[in-house]
Amino acid sequence: MIGLDISSSSVKLVELSQSNDGQYILERFASEPFEKGWIADGQIEKFDEVAEAVRKVVTKSGTKTKHVAMAMPQSAVITKKIMLPAGLREEDLEVQVEAEANQYIPFSLDEVSLDFCVIGPSPTSVGDVEVLIAASRKDRVQDRQGLAEAAGLKPVVLDIESHASRLAVGRVVDGLPNEGRDALIALFEIGAETTSLKVLRDTELLYDRDQAFGGSQLTQLISRQYGFSFEEAEHKKLSGDLPEDYASSILAPFVDSLSQEIGRSLQYFFTSTPHHKVHYIMLAGGTAALPGLKDRVTELTGFASMVVNPFEGMKLGSAVRESKLRKEAPSYLTACGLAMRRFLQ
Repeated sequence: MIGLDISSSSVKLVELSQSNDGQYILERFASEPFEKGWIADGQIEKFDEVAEAVRKVVTKSGTKTKHVAMAMPQSAVITKKIMLPAGLREEDLEVQVEAEANQYIPFSLDEVSLDFCVIGPSPTSVGDVEVLIAASRKDRVQDRQGLAEAAGLKPVVLDIESHASRLAVGRVVDGLPNEGRDALIALFEIGAETTSLKVLRDTELLYDRDQAFGGSQLTQLISRQYGFSFEEAEHKKLSGDLPEDYASSILAPFVDSLSQEIGRSLQYFFTSTPHHKVHYIMLAGGTAALPGLKDRVTELTGFASMVVNPFEGMKLGSAVRESKLRKEAPSYLTACGLAMRRFLQ
């Protein structure tokens, strides 16, 4: 099963396998950019164009795999943890979940795709289990399914983007001292339009907040400064084909303001929770690898910062170009988490 991450700016594909001793092998990764406006606020506005990009990325990757795991943006999914008595049969669980879901979902249940999973025994109520409900409007789900089918793929798993990225980052956390136990991790995913902060401790999500800044702001600055179209500016930003004064006149001030936004996001976390520090800041997304960003964030916040490589410690298959991977790895966090679902069924 391949992982396919459809964001506002591109589609990314990851295919993993496992060696006999359980080590992950990265077999393939590929991406295909979208034009501005094809996807807006998680909604697919230009279905045919996005479907064509998905077809291209599948061809470009060379994969023969047809089964695919995809994800919905968090904004399109309602999730709720509920308590139910332990030991219920599957069909009784379903009835109870539907009855509970009715209270939390502002649409008729006929209009939504609904699923649930039992997390485990309730930490607060003896004899109960914690159950996670997830629901999304059927039309949003069908859009994602339709994209896969238009590219000749068979959608098997539809996850939530933030859950997939947390799954992938879990491997990175395991590589920290003491396997990251009890450490507060501030994960910043810097997308094209929005940056999300998730604060994690072990498997628990303590805090989650999105802010409207991202990599496309840098593209707009390049476009304005040098008179390129947005698409040209994005292409030149990724290829590094920019005038000599770019580093000093555009990149450095942008890195500075992005670092300040990251610092402000952390301050919101500190003022709205009992916490006053984090142990690690992890930066992911295409913009995370900007020269100087990690060091500037450490300087401004005083916390150790690192750029996330979700493929850290994996073997690389023969189709993978290591130099390309090094540059692009932080943008594949969600796609990597989706590809990992193959081994967690």
